Amino acid sequence: MNLKKPLISVIVPIYGIERYVGLCIESIINQSYSNLEIILVDDGGNDRCPEICDLYKSKDTRIKVIHKKNGGLVSARKEGVRQSNGEYISYVDGDDWIEKGFIENLYNEAVKTDSDIVCAGYTRDLFSQSMSFYDALQAGVYEGDKIEFLWKNMISYGSFYRPGITTYVWNKLFRRNIIIPAQMSVDDRITIGEDGAVTYPALLNSSRIVLLENKEYHYRQREDSMLKQSASFAEEAKRLRFLYDYLKDWSRDKNYEVDEQTTDYILSTAIMRFGGDQPKDAYPVFDDCYYGKKVAVYSAGTFGQQLMNRFRETNPCNVIAWIDDDYWEYRRCCLNVDPVESVKDRDLDYIIIAKVDPNDVRMIKERLSQCGFSSDKILSISIPKEILKREELLKRLVNIEYSGSESGSSERERTVSHA
Repeated sequence: MNLKKPLISVIVPIYGIERYVGLCIESIINQSYSNLEIILVDDGGNDRCPEICDLYKSKDTRIKVIHKKNGGLVSARKEGVRQSNGEYISYVDGDDWIEKGFIENLYNEAVKTDSDIVCAGYTRDLFSQSMSFYDALQAGVYEGDKIEFLWKNMISYGSFYRPGITTYVWNKLFRRNIIIPAQMSVDDRITIGEDGAVTYPALLNSSRIVLLENKEYHYRQREDSMLKQSASFAEEAKRLRFLYDYLKDWSRDKNYEVDEQTTDYILSTAIMRFGGDQPKDAYPVFDDCYYGKKVAVYSAGTFGQQLMNRFRETNPCNVIAWIDDDYWEYRRCCLNVDPVESVKDRDLDYIIIAKVDPNDVRMIKERLSQCGFSSDKILSISIPKEILKREELLKRLVNIEYSGSESGSSERERTVSHA
């Protein structure tokens, strides 16, 4: 163990992932940076994860195991941080893994730049395919005027909606005094947006931040995580309300347009979770021009799956195709998704893009144009340009009290705008 370098605590929340946790732990104990405190937080799982954690503890003196009653991701991370001793703190989710130099590379950048937080990119592993992702903001060191620019764009960068810095805590290295107040103050009840509730307050409390084009963190997109649960409007609103109350309270009276950015972040999450469908009297997010028409839905992610669920419930149109570039991965999850090119010669009235990121929407429109679809057949979300109207829409969404039947389309309004 290299005692000349500071101790780094690695927090690993673990629940119901016995199939993957071994690879995760192995990737941490084999890091080139050896002065680690590896804290495995068993969040009360019923599989063999507790036994696996104890086994690894017997093999490596750097490992500490915490067995606790199930309390969710926020609770598990809090307990890990509470029992940590490192000068720096990092997170690895128990079903992910990191390349051998990941922690050392982030630490070296932290020391070289004297930064409070080092933000990396990541690699998404989806079955046999891997794809790299990076922050929208340019890589580099942010301090002084530059860090003010970062604060103004870290949550919502440019037009609605694209984050400047990814919400995730697991592809970052935090100085201890920066992460502890951010992590420990989060409401345990938050189950949507748990990472953003920690990351953005920590960023705002930093004096120097470095962004890297490092892709050595591997996020495993599991088959069960690709399948999104469809809850009622009332249940989704209840869960979103915890995030709303926490982040809006935190962002109030902050400079750098933080409150406005927070509104866009939660609103975009709400739109995806509701599948673009809205409660009665809310601002219309989808135009009803597709009602009774033949449509295809583009994207099978969270937004696309929730939109398809709402369409099945309310039956406002004839969905004749569901398309995605990763169609075969979704087919492995038993979702009836086809390749984009399959609709090239289909008789369609509209294609609805289930995305909120304007960059994604732009690229999809270009792709569909190459397939011969005119812009008037391509529909995407539309939200109010005025921040006050977006605030009002968000308030209505998180306070929804829906008591009608789950299939009652007359009590809901939808909107879609032309491309």
